[in-house]
Amino acid sequence: MNTRAWIVFLDESGVSLLPQIRRTYSPRGRTPLLRHRLNWKRASMAGALGYHSTDPDRGARLCFHLKPGSYDTAGLIEVLEQMKVFYRGERVVLVWDGLSAHWSRAMRAWVAEQDWLTLERLPAYAPELNPVELLWSSLKKRELANLAGDHLADVADATEQGIHRINANPRLPWSFLAHTGLTISPPHPPNLRKDQ
Repeated sequence: MNTRAWIVFLDESGVSLLPQIRRTYSPRGRTPLLRHRLNWKRASMAGALGYHSTDPDRGARLCFHLKPGSYDTAGLIEVLEQMKVFYRGERVVLVWDGLSAHWSRAMRAWVAEQDWLTLERLPAYAPELNPVELLWSSLKKRELANLAGDHLADVADATEQGIHRINANPRLPWSFLAHTGLTISPPHPPNLRKDQ
């Protein structure tokens, strides 16, 4: 593995027009009502959190993609092409799970032609090792919580606000990685003292 590369964790998640119901507050005796249309339209999100393997001062990088419907191999190749532009052709070691579209024959053939990209597989049934899972949790507990949008554009706007919130706090992506128990050498992210 190239030691001067970005270690990038990628994962997909789905959202729909059905609201993510979360506990909320209201005045005593006034139960909050959440009104929405029973609509099953869905969109898929792909998020890639990258950490530089040798220079944490470069910060964590978040690449995000949203599309109607679900991802297949062709859709994921589109995400990876966007990621190549995002990382400006720098070396990337991509870590993702065993989803069949991640390891399909077409995906492996496409990756074989990419000199900037190396794939690594997460252990089976180990979503707790992927920091992007914590990104999804953060979005769904804040921006998407109790959102009763009429159109997928409403969900996309709320998701984009969440991505901006996460990008505005440089420590948040590092906390997602720390929560997994994984470390990247050197182990100290920017703005953190070694004794913390």
